[in-house]
Amino acid sequence: MISPSAIHRLLQQGQLSQKGGEAKIASDPQSPSAHLIGICGSGMQALAELLSGLGYRVTGSDLQPLSENLALLQARGLRVHQGHNRDFVPGEVDMVVYSPAVQADNPERALARELGIPQFSYSEMLGRLMADQVGVSIAGTHGKSTTTAMTASILDLAGRDPSAILGAEVLSRQSGGWSGSGNLFVVESCEYKQSFLDLSPQHAAILGIEPDHFDCYPEVEQAVDAFRQFAQKLPADGSLIVRGDCRNTMAACQDVAANVETFSLVPGMDWWAADIRRSWSGTRFRLFYKGDFFAEILLQVPGEHNVLNALAATALCAGLGLTAAEIREGLGEFRGIARRFEEIGSWRGVTLVDDYAHHPTAVAATLQAAREEFGDRRIWCAFQPHQISRTQILMQDFSESFSNADRVLITPIYAAREGTATESTDVARELSDRIARQHSQTRFCGSLDQTIATIEDEAQPGDVLITMGAGDINQVHHAFTRRLQRNHTPRRAAGAPHVFETGGTSSVLRDTEDPRRIATGHTGLSRERDVVPHLGRRLQSAHR
Repeated sequence: MISPSAIHRLLQQGQLSQKGGEAKIASDPQSPSAHLIGICGSGMQALAELLSGLGYRVTGSDLQPLSENLALLQARGLRVHQGHNRDFVPGEVDMVVYSPAVQADNPERALARELGIPQFSYSEMLGRLMADQVGVSIAGTHGKSTTTAMTASILDLAGRDPSAILGAEVLSRQSGGWSGSGNLFVVESCEYKQSFLDLSPQHAAILGIEPDHFDCYPEVEQAVDAFRQFAQKLPADGSLIVRGDCRNTMAACQDVAANVETFSLVPGMDWWAADIRRSWSGTRFRLFYKGDFFAEILLQVPGEHNVLNALAATALCAGLGLTAAEIREGLGEFRGIARRFEEIGSWRGVTLVDDYAHHPTAVAATLQAAREEFGDRRIWCAFQPHQISRTQILMQDFSESFSNADRVLITPIYAAREGTATESTDVARELSDRIARQHSQTRFCGSLDQTIATIEDEAQPGDVLITMGAGDINQVHHAFTRRLQRNHTPRRAAGAPHVFETGGTSSVLRDTEDPRRIATGHTGLSRERDVVPHLGRRLQSAHR
């Protein structure tokens, strides 16, 4: 990773300067500073954590209310402000970094222009940090965050100590970004507005290309062309791992100088999986490389979509010189990332699961994993669509993606960069009506409060509630877990493990015990385990 002193040297040489004047230099040459506008975004927060680990003095601002994770950043010495104001920019700062949602007329950006402080978008900053490193980029419509986390975790456990940036919290680290002492920089690389073209990786993966981000790619061919440009940036001695059974992906990797290898669940690819089966702790499968057995893998994360993610991570790590044993161990230890089929806990015997799925393919894959995970238990899916354009264009695909849910609740669209509140509600109602034609147990809830009230009134012990969406739908779970923290008194037999304090299944289950026996139906639940161990991570701060 490029060091703080190297950044300072580039500033002195003017290599980080932009139009508008020379950069101001921090008084301490070993402590460069950065001000992050839009720091509440998951990627920006990860960048703040990485820069802080490098020794930067980091400040930031965001319109959104400060989250618990950002409170942790503040506890580490970062100054984070709510709202945007010229006064929030420190008197001497080396650079301003802004999220894609922050426009040029932002008052803090305007001040930076006046003072000649260089400004970089989030992806431009990642590109500059990658410049002195061996870049490993993971791109594609689905699975980027998980595959990035898998890859970084495998490399870390193998002693390669990579730096990493991804748009979600790695559960084992409670962080989405960190700086390592090794020369590898593993980055989740997003195609939105072609931002991944700011990166120059030596190794990359494209996990698949589907219609998405309609505000910048009205036609899928435009997205394919962006991915083609990304693939062509790889050097001849680099490597590219691609989803071999995705037509769009294969079209994007033509005429690429780097070595290309394919992966899929379909035999005949360079990397493929066979004998995929559920185990009590996750998913087990056999992994093959060019026809030869490579390793047997046991994942702690469920679903065939995670088998695909593991294949891509394996191929990347093998290309970086890791052995089959190192990869097998790294994947086996991987616990997942936040908001990707994350079991939050339980409330009144209802298992709470949170997921980021906001595309029909991801919704269907997550609900399929849930059906495999929870069997015939009744599954509630509270879905918050993300972006009006995506919902309108993929309306039919969305309407067909909820077949594995028993109850479906649709909330108004989290519109993000577009539309009005009325339009958000009207389009969401249309989606609810379309789903209801195929799935009678579907209804529209006009707010998150109404969603919570519906679940309170109708959910039964043994049910599973999965919240889905890229917006604030996870606040539904937070409402329930806050009540648990206020009101729940754990009961246990004398000498029994403190389930509420450990946060890990190993402390409460024998190796031969199936944790899914904790709740296998609508009745007969053990009151001793009214909160499953996954909730421990969120409750730890309350116990401290």
